[in-house]
Amino acid sequence: MAAGYVEILRTRHAARLLAGTLVGRLPCAVAAIAVVLFVRAEGGSYSLAGGLAAAYGVANAAGQPLLGRLVDLYGQPRIQLPAAVLSALAMSAFAFTGTEPAALAYACVALSGLFTPPLEGGLRALWSSVLRGESQVQTAYAMDAVAQEVMFTVGPLLVTLCVSLWSAQAALVLVNVVGVLGALSVVLSPPSRAWRSAPREAHWLGALRSPGLLVLLGAFLAVGMALGSIAVAAVAYADDHGGDAVYGWLMAAIGLGALVGGTVYGARQWSGPPERRLRVLVALLAVCYLPLTLTPGPVAMTVLTAVAGLFLAPCLACAFVLVDRHAPRGTVTEAFSWIVTTFTVGSSVGTGLAGPVVEAGGAVWGFAVPGVAGAVSLLVLLATGRVLAAPAGRAVVAASSENDPNRAVEPRFSTGDRA
Repeated sequence: MAAGYVEILRTRHAARLLAGTLVGRLPCAVAAIAVVLFVRAEGGSYSLAGGLAAAYGVANAAGQPLLGRLVDLYGQPRIQLPAAVLSALAMSAFAFTGTEPAALAYACVALSGLFTPPLEGGLRALWSSVLRGESQVQTAYAMDAVAQEVMFTVGPLLVTLCVSLWSAQAALVLVNVVGVLGALSVVLSPPSRAWRSAPREAHWLGALRSPGLLVLLGAFLAVGMALGSIAVAAVAYADDHGGDAVYGWLMAAIGLGALVGGTVYGARQWSGPPERRLRVLVALLAVCYLPLTLTPGPVAMTVLTAVAGLFLAPCLACAFVLVDRHAPRGTVTEAFSWIVTTFTVGSSVGTGLAGPVVEAGGAVWGFAVPGVAGAVSLLVLLATGRVLAAPAGRAVVAASSENDPNRAVEPRFSTGDRA
């Protein structure tokens, strides 16, 4: 099962790019918990902690596609590294100035979120220049999705360890310094330095002028809503079944399910149109959310949440293939960044929606929200099947060989050849 992953990681530069991207994204993965722990250590209220975490999230969602467009225009090193440094400096300023005045705290946190480098989209743009053939690229997308689950699971544990060993302030600074080192590792690699986006048509909409990409954004807005609503419903469930420990198990289980599902999905090669496969995966995702409304005992509920997470990473991996196909020429990094932004916004909307639902009907109705959101995502894909199946009309381009970093990019394979 792991042979495909091992083959990719043995490919020159692949392990470095994946590891550097994950380390570089550590500040983003732990921002919410790191900010909350720091604010509480400073004596701030939960409202302030939540507000600052939300400010980071909103600014991050806005900044990803904007920085992604700049990467497509000017290359990775000239945008990714300065953005990482600015983001780290802003968060470090917050760590040293504290929560007063509140306006300064909000400004620092928002700037840190805004300048978070689009390393995730950048990595996906690099895969086709590093790997051999479409099958390896698809496996890399799955491995990428799995690795993200590991980071979002391990990252918070590292932050709490730093807080216990040193302080919340030290943890906040340390993770951002580490993030800069990760970005530095990526942008100094030959594939990143050599990568150039294809020539693009000047258009203010950028990647958003692609109908296929808009369909994917609509579908994954709903998937993000499902994931965000589960987090709130799980709190209500845990309050009645054992408290924080149960909540921690539920969140760990859904991450474990996504990790297992992504690992299995990426371990084999898939044939057939990816848009059809995505519809099947989203349907399975929605169906697996429904048993959560049974709200059995903690052990059984933990198993159900693991099952609910099984098809998340495969959905993302399959969507990445379609994003690559439908992104207008010269906008691939921006297009991938839009997926990140949309998923983040959807998660926030789901969190806000699930709160009133839980208050009105309890955890059972709260767990109904992800099922409804999954069904909405499936309906979007079913209603727009012709749009996703339409030829993208552009060649997928890859960076030139590291042996010739000044050479212009050239097509590696056309969208018509995609599985």
